[in-house]
Amino acid sequence: LQLVESGGGLVQPGGSLRLSCVSSGSTLGDYGIGWFRQAPGKEREAVSCISSSGGSTNYADSVKGRFTISRDNAKNTMYLQMNSLKPEDTAVYYCAAEYLGGCPWIYHSWGQGTQVTVSA
Repeated sequence: LQLVESGGGLVQPGGSLRLSCVSSGSTLGDYGIGWFRQAPGKEREAVSCISSSGGSTNYADSVKGRFTISRDNAKNTMYLQMNSLKPEDTAVYYCAAEYLGGCPWIYHSWGQGTQVTVSA
């Protein structure tokens, strides 16, 4: 499974971005998926995930109520809608997937990352 993120960029505080992650090589609907981020000088942290069945989702406390994870299996694409962005959301965001994975899970397929910068 190959994953490619897009949608990152520079946004002002309070703004919104939608990250996309397109998969190829397999059917994304069979995979549990997750979004992670890593800020400079910090460890990678889990942002959100959704199980392969779609029955389980999870969000980091820092993004609850602001971010929404979703998937379109027909398009083999996962999304992360990010609203009310804060400077502390600045990071490289990665998508990840694991066959029949739950949420949270250990992922072995990763995208290359997309930079999100929240700044005035």
